[in-house]
Amino acid sequence: MGKGQKTHKGTRKILNIRQSGSITINKAGNNHQTGKKSPAQSKRAGSKVELNKSDLKRFKSVI
Repeated sequence: MGKGQKTHKGTRKILNIRQSGSITINKAGNNHQTGKKSPAQSKRAGSKVELNKSDLKRFKSVI
C-alpha cells in the first residue's frame, strides 16, 4: 500500500511556511551579477513575497 506523494526537496528548500499556513518565497534576481545592479534593485530582490492563492494550492500538494 502506498504512503502518498513524496515531498519535492527542491521546492521545500525555497519555500518558507508561516505558522498561519501562508507560504512565502524569495524573489528572483539576487544570486549573481549583483555588482551591476543598483542597490535599490538588490534590496527589492532580497525581500520575500507571499504566494497567491492559485499557486498556494499547487505548492501545498507538493510539500
